[in-house]
Amino acid sequence: MSKVTVMHLTYDMRIGGTEMVIKNIIQSSDADQFDMSIFCIEQAIGPWGIELQNAGLNISAVERKPGFDVSLIFAIRKHLKKHKIDVIHCHQYTPWVYGVLGALGTKTKVIFTEHGRFYPDSGTWKRKLINPWLCKITDHITAISRATKQALIDFENIPENRIDVIYNGIEPPKVDPQKTAELRIKLKIPLDAKVLGTIARLDPIKNHCMMLEAFSLLLKDHPNTFLLIVGDGEERDNILKQIDVLNIKDKVIMPGYDPQPQHYLALMDVFLLSSLSEGTSMTLLEAMAIEKPCVVTDAGGNSEIVEHGVNGLVTMNNNPVAFKNAINYFISNKKALLLFSRASINIFAIKFSVQIMQKRFSVIYSKSADKND
Repeated sequence: MSKVTVMHLTYDMRIGGTEMVIKNIIQSSDADQFDMSIFCIEQAIGPWGIELQNAGLNISAVERKPGFDVSLIFAIRKHLKKHKIDVIHCHQYTPWVYGVLGALGTKTKVIFTEHGRFYPDSGTWKRKLINPWLCKITDHITAISRATKQALIDFENIPENRIDVIYNGIEPPKVDPQKTAELRIKLKIPLDAKVLGTIARLDPIKNHCMMLEAFSLLLKDHPNTFLLIVGDGEERDNILKQIDVLNIKDKVIMPGYDPQPQHYLALMDVFLLSSLSEGTSMTLLEAMAIEKPCVVTDAGGNSEIVEHGVNGLVTMNNNPVAFKNAINYFISNKKALLLFSRASINIFAIKFSVQIMQKRFSVIYSKSADKND
């Protein structure tokens, strides 16, 4: 039996959520069943692209021209024919448009995955007009959460019955207890202190400022508490200004971006996610995978990952008092902290392992390829 050739079409392979999904699908797939490759429509391919390339994966990249790049369509089409691609898996909307046009008239079947939405969400009349046509040429459409699926229905004019939800899946991060202990000493966090934290790019959509306001309220009752904010981005200066305004500089630790932040995550007693909008947060899944209870806002797919009252608490979006009260529940209740920790890893194993995600996509790839026979 010949292998199914699958090409992932994406922007690039820099470090991010979409890129991690692609990387996980490739690395967890059966090499005897699938021959996978990546085609990037932007350069450079990024660190994960280089890592996969060095491991022997075929990765191609072209520089998309400004505006609508007709030459990109022909480059994709030429690649599909040359490498006899059975399935092109388009990640996010723009790659989907180019992927459909590139595959048009070839034997290649098209799969489209929507990985997330902008905030505030919206649609355009052009997309609503063209998307039903794109759907007709697309073999399968998936979304990373029910919330993302609903956005495709509401804003993109994509029929509900065409969209399946496949949650992101990850490998649990590997944590060295010795390195975690050394990190705690390095950061000068007392052994008896509680640690809250988040790992996310410093972007307005992550709403770190609301988290800081909630944390400042919490400190009034729990002064022996620290907040770890791991990441970097455009919002850094605004976050630093608010830390100064709230006068909590000695309680907030901002180590910057770390490509392997699992030991920061391991330090946290409670993982926080204060986003205004979210698809399926990879760091939220990583927190669950190492038994962390979570406090999240009711944004996007957060409430699908965190079961309120089971492995964490879901609060009203952009409400610092509600967020503070949820954190306080864990800080004040050791038994709850333990019970929710155990629930986190159990829910992760049932719903969000990389094996579950890979198995569902493998079925789609195989069924789509069978239609070529």
